[in-house]
Amino acid sequence: MPRTMQLRTVAACALAVCLVLAFAASASAKGFQATLRVIGAEKTVLAESVVTTSTIKVKTSPKATCFGSGTGGSGKSVTVPGNTALGLLANGARTIKQLSPLSISDHFSFGLAVCGVGKAVAKGKASWYLKINHKGAAVSGNKAKIKPGDEVLWDLAPGYPYPEELVLFAPQEATAGVPFAVHVYAYNEKGKRKPVRGAAVTGAIGPTDAQGKVMITLNEPTKLVAGLGNAIPSAAVPVCLAGKCPAGS
Repeated sequence: MPRTMQLRTVAACALAVCLVLAFAASASAKGFQATLRVIGAEKTVLAESVVTTSTIKVKTSPKATCFGSGTGGSGKSVTVPGNTALGLLANGARTIKQLSPLSISDHFSFGLAVCGVGKAVAKGKASWYLKINHKGAAVSGNKAKIKPGDEVLWDLAPGYPYPEELVLFAPQEATAGVPFAVHVYAYNEKGKRKPVRGAAVTGAIGPTDAQGKVMITLNEPTKLVAGLGNAIPSAAVPVCLAGKCPAGS
């Protein structure tokens, strides 16, 4: 191949790479929507909503010492990419008062460490557990990449091993007074799921069976939640009746 042609080919490839990177950066800057769930101590739901994320600056805190004495932040502001789990959390804290302030340390080389979300602060053996689409993240929140439509969970876990996460499946609409089935599954840290026996579900007269199934009868639109022991409770699943849905769904 002539040298001129080689140079043109290299230039074209370089341009293509630049365009891809520019598009990705533009998409991150513009932001996108993902679902944010934040569960504090005693399984208190601090947030459960769709959040629009974008690149954001957050201030680190010298008081963020949940990993031990001397591990607090520098107090400087740091930039967090919008297409990360921490970026989603930081953007959520802008509009959801229960999530503010964030207590974050930039002491570690592996990335930013989260110590506190609002009044929910990690103490002792407790720590913030991050899951994306029901699978535990292997990197810090500012390096854990997310995509539009992802489900991001931050849970203040009491210790390790981390608790399993419950997920409830139910029909979007039901008929008043007519029983219908729901199923509950537990996802472990690796994102593997299994049916849950013994889970309590809103409106059910008994626990789930060995297949994670239980029958429910509703007379009004209801948000269903599943819980069991130390497991992370499921997100609320709205069930509508005759086209009328629960408030806030």
